[in-house]
Amino acid sequence: MSAVMPTVMTRRQRVIGFVLCIATILLAVLDTNIVSAATVPIVSDLDPVHGVDKIPWLIAAYQLAATAALPLYGKLCDVIGAKKVFIGAVATFLAGSALCGMAGSMGWLIAARALQGIGGGGLMSVTMVVLRELKGPEEKDGGKGGSVGGIVAGAGMALGPWLGGALADHADWRWIFYVNLPVGLAVLAAAVRVLRLPAHSTRRTIDFLGAGLAAAFSTMLLLVTQWGGKDHAWSSPLIIGLSTATVAAFALFVRRQATAAEPVLPLGLFRIREIRYGFAIQGLVGAAMMGSMVYVMVYLQVVRGIAASSAGLYLIPMAIGMTAVGLLSDRLATAGWSQKTFVVSGTVCASAALALLATLSTDTGLWTVRAALLLMGVGFGQLIGQLIQLVQDTAPAEQLGVATTGVRFFQTLGGALGAALFGTVLSRVYAARGPGGTTSTIGGLTGHARRQALDAFVSSTGVVFWSATGVMILAAVLATRLPAGDRRKPEAADVNATAFTTAPPLPR
Repeated sequence: MSAVMPTVMTRRQRVIGFVLCIATILLAVLDTNIVSAATVPIVSDLDPVHGVDKIPWLIAAYQLAATAALPLYGKLCDVIGAKKVFIGAVATFLAGSALCGMAGSMGWLIAARALQGIGGGGLMSVTMVVLRELKGPEEKDGGKGGSVGGIVAGAGMALGPWLGGALADHADWRWIFYVNLPVGLAVLAAAVRVLRLPAHSTRRTIDFLGAGLAAAFSTMLLLVTQWGGKDHAWSSPLIIGLSTATVAAFALFVRRQATAAEPVLPLGLFRIREIRYGFAIQGLVGAAMMGSMVYVMVYLQVVRGIAASSAGLYLIPMAIGMTAVGLLSDRLATAGWSQKTFVVSGTVCASAALALLATLSTDTGLWTVRAALLLMGVGFGQLIGQLIQLVQDTAPAEQLGVATTGVRFFQTLGGALGAALFGTVLSRVYAARGPGGTTSTIGGLTGHARRQALDAFVSSTGVVFWSATGVMILAAVLATRLPAGDRRKPEAADVNATAFTTAPPLPR
């Protein structure tokens, strides 16, 4: 076990460090969403003939790389300290951003986007570790971290697609990436000068084999969920082989974690009740988020004929709900709301929102959609922030990094599995109820056939939303199993990590 050397930061330095973290979170949230709105001008410029076929890789490269790097980021924070890892993640993200802006081909852009994703995985996860370590012992209340974090996350989620489209339409798509550089460089310079986080004086080994197995397992799982039932049939040799390799890599990863001296995801964490349930609930939340947000956007575009850029504006009520949670969470905590209360309340709100979405028809008032997304923002805003807080409060101090990144890791994997599950449900139900063909043929239908197809599609999305509701009800049941007592330390940062919420790219 390494010795942690205490450090002293003035209140002014901690405030500056907090601002740096908020700016970093904003960069990460915006970058997750901003590219999806500019794929058309990117393809038109770099590869107008074959570029459309490469768009899925452009979107997936970032997510694959970010997810694969998460376990290693957590371990590095615990071994060498969060400051060095934070600086490295920001520098990697900026290098990837610069290379994306200079891309001369789709292949170049995809590779640079993967490099950017490696850094982007740290922007979210490592930043939450830094935020935790920034709090001073005299700051016994939650502070304003939750409020500002929720506002930044909500604003970034709603503005990302709009900003990407605006830059592509009125400037140049390369500015989608270049805009990261001045902000990121300022964060980098200030972090080097201002951050004074606990340092680790004892050298510890890093389980690179375990990190590699985690990266292999998660990457293959994401590929299975993105390709299966879409680009390749679930029964195809490729998907079966990839699924088998995923299971094998997972088994090897678990075995390695049980035997390694310094595992990247210590199995002992799962013996802690709060962490065990926190990881499980976070995975279910990730699945439900994917099933709700993506298919709300699909419903608006396919059934209601709303353009992709305009459909993105429907996320604003969700952002408002998250912001409201950020503004009220500190007051509710002061009034006696425990972490368990927040999690139970969040799962109930999200379940109600999903059930409301399940009632949509071809002519449901669009304000119903907005109301459901507002309620969903309130629910998810409570869930993700409090789950991260719960895990951080109960994790051993020397394992804060791996516990924090573990929350994000389970959320991402849950989202991937949710996307695969709900995508299969949608296609199967539509095939049984529709006029023939797949959902991609709806746009070319007319008359009675189109009406029948739209009715079948709406009923199919209804099944998807009911499935997501079931997932959230399961999360609510698990939430009731959390200990009734509040394990947070008085001096702990009440970081409302709604900033961890990232909207999936809007479907094109």
